[in-house]
Amino acid sequence: MPGTSPQLEPARLMTVLLQTQGLAKSYAGPVLSDVNFDLYAGEVHALVGENGAGKTTLSHIIAGLRTPDGGEMRLDGKPYAPADKRTAEEQGVRIVLQELNLINNLSVAENLFLEHLPNRAGWIRRSQLGKNAQAALDRVGLSDLDPNILVRRLGIGQKQLVEIAAGLSRRCRLLILDEPTAALTSADTERLMAQIEKLKLTGVGIIYISHHLDEVLKISDRISILRDGKLVTTRKRGEITIEETIRLMVGRNLEDATAADHREMGSVLLQVDKLSAPPYVTDVSFDLRAGEILGFAGLMGAGRTETMRALFGADPRASGRLVLDGKDISAQIRSPSDSVRLGIGFLTEDRKAQGLLLPTPVRMNVTLARLGDELCGPGGWLRRTRENSVAEKWVQQLGIRCSSIEQTAGNLSGGNQQKVVLARWLYRDCRVLICDEPTRGIDVGAKFEIYRLLNQLAKAGKGIVVVSSDLKELLALCDRIAVLSAGRLVRFFNRGEWTEDQIMAAAFSELTA
Repeated sequence: MPGTSPQLEPARLMTVLLQTQGLAKSYAGPVLSDVNFDLYAGEVHALVGENGAGKTTLSHIIAGLRTPDGGEMRLDGKPYAPADKRTAEEQGVRIVLQELNLINNLSVAENLFLEHLPNRAGWIRRSQLGKNAQAALDRVGLSDLDPNILVRRLGIGQKQLVEIAAGLSRRCRLLILDEPTAALTSADTERLMAQIEKLKLTGVGIIYISHHLDEVLKISDRISILRDGKLVTTRKRGEITIEETIRLMVGRNLEDATAADHREMGSVLLQVDKLSAPPYVTDVSFDLRAGEILGFAGLMGAGRTETMRALFGADPRASGRLVLDGKDISAQIRSPSDSVRLGIGFLTEDRKAQGLLLPTPVRMNVTLARLGDELCGPGGWLRRTRENSVAEKWVQQLGIRCSSIEQTAGNLSGGNQQKVVLARWLYRDCRVLICDEPTRGIDVGAKFEIYRLLNQLAKAGKGIVVVSSDLKELLALCDRIAVLSAGRLVRFFNRGEWTEDQIMAAAFSELTA
């Protein structure tokens, strides 16, 4: 992470780029209420708040993706009311969304310049497209990525960087970044921060939305806190601490619930021996004990997600032996449904594409994994009253913000969508739960709640695997950390025997070798 950004020069502070007055928006209930917000040219103005506080709705209104129910906006002192995203972009307002909007069947280069492909007489100039794409990828540290590769072959972190590269490649006056570092490693985050500093120097105003409060306090010139759709306060950097920010966001003090409780670990619950899924995973072996939280660290592309998908049956295994409760289950796992039947759950990193049925209600997404054994009566008929009761229980227990259990999952905020996926696996009551980036896009209050729930599951004798790009999260939560480098498991660290430097050195070991 780069050092603290310089204070804005007084002359630049005089130039108000965007101003909103009295913005309001309602769906089933009020989402924004009388929000007054402004942004200076050459400034990073952060928006923070819990999931459902109104951050995304406000940014979508500014970017032309939503229309407000009340209030007005001014851009460069002139009335501003974009009818849609294209209209906003024509006026220099661009947004990089938290939920990816790439087209999987097109190449990286085509996704980067989809709206303005270089052409001559209608024919795409492939050579020029490749050069433009390579320059855009270089800005975000993806110099080694082939611009011609199809997007569907990329991991979630690489897709996030491609999305950011697309936003940075187009000239703009106002750039909105919604959770840009949620799936990025610390090195990738540093590169993004360097690009943001360059944009500031050219006078671009940046609205920065993130749940990573440490990076917010470093990169932002001002911070605005939203709670329940209302603007609580706006402070300059240096005038507010992380602790005060959290208190203003959630309206209460939070205690760190990560690793406070001592857990007794039992016998080996899951053994993985020489698991291979070329070209990303090679001879990975580890064991997981009952009551243990085992973390997986590594750089982007190290094979963390691919290892878990091969274990779960979502991707084919070339070889490897899987033993659960002393029984060899290698031949039994041919698909994710086999794993679920055997008691293994998988909280995927890409909730939008792989974790949720977006057009269906919250109710159905919560109960999906146990429809047969728990919720169906004689003749296979669904017991709707029982299903409603189960869904209501988990919505309340996890604090999922929705108008009702009948609200479609696609209309929830990203963090609340993540809670719905977690609720499904908690209800399924798996022996082994694999959590791939479990707090991606989750606010700090919900993050502590998820930590507490994972600790409770471990204390109840479950085996928990956590894959995370947030090294501090792994250090706080896990009993052991396994480090992957270039598809190989290179080292284990026990709690109390690790340092961040040692873990990062292990993550680079296969690359430097």
